[in-house]
Amino acid sequence: MELWSRADPQLREVVWFSVRCRALALLLQAVFNLLIPDHAADAFSPPRLGAQGPWDALLERLLGGLARWDSEHFLFIAEHGYLLEHNCAFLPLFPLSLRLLAALLPWPVQLQPRSRLLLSAVLLNALLAALAAAALLGLGRAVLRNRRQAFLAALLFSVSPAGVFMAAAYSESAFACLAFSAMWRLEKGQGCLSGLLFALAAAARANGVVNAGFFLYSRAKRFAHQLQVGSAPLRELPSLWKQGLSLALSAALMSAGIFLPFALFQCYAYVRFCGPGTGLAQSVPEPLLQLARDKGYRVAGTAGAQPPWCSQRFPVVYSYIQDTYWNVGFLRYFELRQIPNFLLALPVTLLCSWAAWTYVSTNPQHCLTLGLERSKSEEEGKARDGFCGPAAFVYVVHSTALLLFGFSCMHVQVLTRFLGSSSPILYWFSAHLLQEHEPLLWSTETDNPKSGEPLVGKSASSCGKETSDNPVVRLLLNWRSITPLSRSILGFFLGYWLLGLVLHCNFFPWT
Repeated sequence: MELWSRADPQLREVVWFSVRCRALALLLQAVFNLLIPDHAADAFSPPRLGAQGPWDALLERLLGGLARWDSEHFLFIAEHGYLLEHNCAFLPLFPLSLRLLAALLPWPVQLQPRSRLLLSAVLLNALLAALAAAALLGLGRAVLRNRRQAFLAALLFSVSPAGVFMAAAYSESAFACLAFSAMWRLEKGQGCLSGLLFALAAAARANGVVNAGFFLYSRAKRFAHQLQVGSAPLRELPSLWKQGLSLALSAALMSAGIFLPFALFQCYAYVRFCGPGTGLAQSVPEPLLQLARDKGYRVAGTAGAQPPWCSQRFPVVYSYIQDTYWNVGFLRYFELRQIPNFLLALPVTLLCSWAAWTYVSTNPQHCLTLGLERSKSEEEGKARDGFCGPAAFVYVVHSTALLLFGFSCMHVQVLTRFLGSSSPILYWFSAHLLQEHEPLLWSTETDNPKSGEPLVGKSASSCGKETSDNPVVRLLLNWRSITPLSRSILGFFLGYWLLGLVLHCNFFPWT
């Protein structure tokens, strides 16, 4: 792949910046976890089975901050399977990956299964976060057609406001890597590979099924452009309609393939929790059964009354758990006591809303035609580059749909990590604002660098050697001289990145 070419300095900087940020996050969470007492949170906290050895204790001290909140679910599933009903809110790709990696890695010291899974999660997410940043760089180049803006966006991803979830034992890094890679491959015309990656993303997080819309739009756009190429004579119309049916069929099949992992998991949950009792509970360790009795958790394979969702026409355990266990539903979160959480989600809400408004106000005609009509500038190869270019339309629609759904139907504070791991718009629009309004970034940029020009700005070091210039680092080093808008954007990214490590890793509520 050309993106992985050793001659590409932007890619190398993106990957190394991601690795450095991840290493710093691991160090900081260990320090904060050591200095700050854990909050006594009312969260899922299964008992530890087996005696903890010295190496387990050391690993817990060093990485324990990355096993908080939903991480406990993922680690529990990876160790014990889908034993409890509410575990089924977490899709299987990530815990299965942890289990496989923990089984394959050589372990020079004796560790308990949970310790091996936690260390596997940290290593896997460090790799996936770097790959996600690289995929975002490739996607940005393909869509924005502005290499510097794509580069800046990929660097911002490494200091994402959802950064703690990219490092912890969560599925955000896996989902971002798969989703951004699938979008990139679709832009490059590699439909089958893109469909496979989208399907894997849907096996990692439930909102991955929404990505089927990218395929449907891609096929609709291709057919619309075929109709607009000249004025087709009547004898060619049957051929065009055949092509349209072929595109529609391929889009439908690919969309069905993207939905398949989620549907199969619902079938698995139905068999596990709605079938007759299998006596599975007899093999479950007593401490876990006691936990289920104390908390009222339903254990798989036990006899008794079926859960209510089993008798539904379409038994979907995911929506039942969200509704019953976490009270997720339309406008249910709109309560006075949730105002702090709405304030917590305010920055990402404003940024993504501003992104949608900026794009629509810049391209009203393009938006009215749903991006299906080719403009004269597109036909002449003179279409606008950057965030406001025509190719970004479907990504703006995707981001706005996720924002509206998350704001009205979810626990609103999760919007930051929900959008930060699902849509490139948060990073593209932030890069667009920085590039448009920060004079410090103008000094080494040109909007359309020639092929022979370096892709990363160079600056002379004190030794007289040229070093790779990271624009995010450059802005931070010149904090006092940058514009208030730049400070606000970087302050949001870095502030949430740092606060997440402080609060989330000590069991305090966060995004």
